[in-house]
Amino acid sequence: MTTYSLAPGWPRVLAALGLDPEAVARHARLPADLQRYPGARIGAEDFFALWEAAEALYQGPDLAVAIASAVSADHFEAAVFAGLASRDLAQAAERIALYKRLIYPVTLDVRTDTGLRIALRPRAPFTPPAVLERFELLFWVAFARLATRARIRPVRITVPNPPDDQTAVADFLDGAVLAQGRAAVVFSPSDMHRPFDTDVHAGMWEHLESDLRWRLHDLEQSATWADRTQEALLTCLPAGRRTLAEVALQLATSPRTLQRRLEAEGTSFQEVLAQTRERLARAYLRRSTLSSTEIAFLIGYGELTSFHRALRQWTGETPRSLRSV
Repeated sequence: MTTYSLAPGWPRVLAALGLDPEAVARHARLPADLQRYPGARIGAEDFFALWEAAEALYQGPDLAVAIASAVSADHFEAAVFAGLASRDLAQAAERIALYKRLIYPVTLDVRTDTGLRIALRPRAPFTPPAVLERFELLFWVAFARLATRARIRPVRITVPNPPDDQTAVADFLDGAVLAQGRAAVVFSPSDMHRPFDTDVHAGMWEHLESDLRWRLHDLEQSATWADRTQEALLTCLPAGRRTLAEVALQLATSPRTLQRRLEAEGTSFQEVLAQTRERLARAYLRRSTLSSTEIAFLIGYGELTSFHRALRQWTGETPRSLRSV
């Protein structure tokens, strides 16, 4: 399973906003001391649950704006800090998009044909909460201002579900507001090529690039076949594909080879399928308003009774009790 580590500055940012990091973790139904361990890693659904918990506990008008306003070089991971060593925003976006998947469960699509457009592409079926989408886009505005030392204003920002009250957003964006659409931010051609004015030496990029390339290589090489199978199932199951042959095709291997590799790791396709179904069921019940019938269909059960029976076997609980946790 692909996992992610929280940014080292996450607890400090929460504390600066009047939030107790341990209370946020508990609200997200995660270990309270999770953020005390820098090496701790969590799945995409738990990563998103932390943001939802922080928003639920935050007393201010908009958590996304508050965190974006606190952006500084001190809070950046290496993948983002490397962007400060770029010549301009266009180059920084390309670099960060490549390496940010080490720390963030959403893919960044970057286009530079008519200005700079940075769009979020969720890694289905775990979609980021609205507060995280807003922050990610506002982050780019804060990053651009930090790197250029200019009060850059984006051409437009769109999100699937703009908040009703955009007072805080408008203050941050100097009067602009969020429009409805795919989560994306667009900068003008002049702003995307505005030279960076930072204290980060360009030569630092060579040092950081080597480290980041090794980390990407390790991430790709360390994935077990059980991990790869689960990641494939996360895409296949909602699309109605759940057989060994269909998943093997997704992984560009044969059914016999996939089964043999899983057996060598002490598991089987059916075991990984059950684990993935349970993971998806928990996520859908916790983070969506989908009916039990819809969830059963999305994780590959043709009958609701079969889903209820499997859920009881996995968790000992019913869909209603899991939703109310």
